[in-house]
Amino acid sequence: MVKAKIEKLGSAKRFGARYGAKPKHKFAKIEKEQRKKHLCPYCNALKVKRVSIGIWHCRKCNSKFTGKAYTVSKTLSFEEPKSEEKPIIEEKPLKEEKTLETNEEVA
Repeated sequence: MVKAKIEKLGSAKRFGARYGAKPKHKFAKIEKEQRKKHLCPYCNALKVKRVSIGIWHCRKCNSKFTGKAYTVSKTLSFEEPKSEEKPIIEEKPLKEEKTLETNEEVA
């Protein structure tokens, strides 16, 4: 059995032996993403830092804008995608419904 390489805990080491390995690794991944410098959508500089939840500030063009809680715009994946195969569902053609045609004029 080959185990996947697990990223280092980084700042989540401060929790020591508490809370378990999986929550600490998830927390470390989120915190690493939110604390790094991001790309500014206005001046394209790598100078954007997080001010508070969802508020971001570019230190080059001095713009303050909103984004997501942990990152400016891109999505985070918290877990590895599972490789389960979904069953193939065959599409059956829908039955044609009979429509009633009326010769009434709308006045």
